[in-house]
Amino acid sequence: MLRLTSLATTLLIGALPASYAETAKPEPKGPGIVVTLWPKGAMPGQAGKGAERTLPARGDAVVRLTDISEPSFTVYQADSVKPAPAVIISPGGGYGGLAYNKEGTEVAAWLNSLGITGVVLKYRVPNNRDGAFQDIQRTIRIIRHRATEWKIDRTRVGVMGFSAGGHLSARLSVFAGPATYARLDAADDEPLRPDFAVLGYPAYLDEGLVPLVDARTSPTFIAHAEDDKRFVKGSDAYFAALKATKTPHTFFRCATGGHGHGLRSEKDVKVWPEQCQAWLLQIGVLTAGR
Repeated sequence: MLRLTSLATTLLIGALPASYAETAKPEPKGPGIVVTLWPKGAMPGQAGKGAERTLPARGDAVVRLTDISEPSFTVYQADSVKPAPAVIISPGGGYGGLAYNKEGTEVAAWLNSLGITGVVLKYRVPNNRDGAFQDIQRTIRIIRHRATEWKIDRTRVGVMGFSAGGHLSARLSVFAGPATYARLDAADDEPLRPDFAVLGYPAYLDEGLVPLVDARTSPTFIAHAEDDKRFVKGSDAYFAALKATKTPHTFFRCATGGHGHGLRSEKDVKVWPEQCQAWLLQIGVLTAGR
């Protein structure tokens, strides 16, 4: 069980880097463990058209993937003797593509530094929200089913997403089930709801998710800058719903940072990782001394 206590959202944890520059960040050590989500011929819903491809570079050191028709995830294990927490990371990209390194593998490397196993999800895009939702459902069930194999604490499995990936993560954290696909194997007997959720500048939260928030919604941390004018209103509405139901939550709302920064910012939002680490300690995902 997660430990829930009161703690000011401004609490900072020492020993983290002072800033996160607007450049590429370190990647995880090693290639990770790649797991295909669906048995051959058994994937529900629609597949993408054509083969997976990398979109043309934009000079910002971001690897953008699209045409994901064979969804998978990659496990980057924490260096831990004991079973570690795990976080399923959903990169953003407007459900049209995935900012795979900036909002995926770089985040996994940061989580590894905290003693958390990072699981980078490659969900179906473009324009396949139902398929993406099936993918994240299947992912959390496989993670819990194979927790012993990957040295994961199955009581501390959370989700973290950015932009559209934040919407996908929130969607799972308010989802009461049953699953939106038929049972395939023993993994599909595992529970769907994550133990906690981290939403980085989430998009589309005010498009149908707010009414679904209730007391069962996963404890949630939101990070959003006010100058992301298109999407911060959704975070405001979602936070208000969380607060009304007394769900354990934190909203780190700051003045500057815009949208799509990941860990790469020198604006006010740059401290969101420290804020998130403090919150993970608060709710018992992390322990003191880590």
